[in-house]
Amino acid sequence: MKIHIIMHESFEAPGAIEDWAKQRKHEITYTRLYEGTKLQEIVENIDFLIVMGGPQSPATTKDECPNFDAAQEIKFIRNAISAGKLVLGVCLGAQLIGEALGAKFDHSPNREIGVFELTLTTDAKDDPIFSKFPKKFLVGHWHGDMPGLTAESKVLAISKGCPRQIVSYTPKVYGFQCHFEFTSETIEGMVRNCGQELRQYEGLPYIQTEEELRKQDYDAMNKLLFAFLDYMESMSKTTSL
Repeated sequence: MKIHIIMHESFEAPGAIEDWAKQRKHEITYTRLYEGTKLQEIVENIDFLIVMGGPQSPATTKDECPNFDAAQEIKFIRNAISAGKLVLGVCLGAQLIGEALGAKFDHSPNREIGVFELTLTTDAKDDPIFSKFPKKFLVGHWHGDMPGLTAESKVLAISKGCPRQIVSYTPKVYGFQCHFEFTSETIEGMVRNCGQELRQYEGLPYIQTEEELRKQDYDAMNKLLFAFLDYMESMSKTTSL
């Protein structure tokens, strides 16, 4: 399977997603926007598009971030969806998927940074992969926004701080506001580059400390991620939906 990963910042790394792809011996290519690399018209040559997070929002302008062209990226994602490709968006990536489908992102009721519990919704019972997940499980968070919802989308999981954590847009397109992909290594990159947010939002109900982030066991959420990605791999063998 040919996987293409869009990265907005070096520290918003694919983490366990990349680990899974390498273990399964998939072909991985990257667009590293933070290096000034431009998106190429490669949709026809990939099977699975993964759009990572970043400190930007879909409303971020090129004046604010010269290497981030929201309109171009949204068009790229829309083309991948129209072509029947598998698409996963993480954090900012989930918000961009919503935008590509005509749903505006929104601010989350609460900022969340840390590892907190998700609860599956009743809609998850009908989802082919999340129906197999535990009803409650821990996962990583680092966000203040959340993806928009289309008329057809289904919210599959929520947290106490955010009502849109996992969204199914189509059988092949998912948005994760949360971070299953965090590892001990990638969390160090987040703390190193975004640690000022921990101090800025200290005292809010869903903000953990550097120490709390470092002591978390990320293996359990990574195993759940692998189960989801195995499901997506199986979907790549089906006809376009």
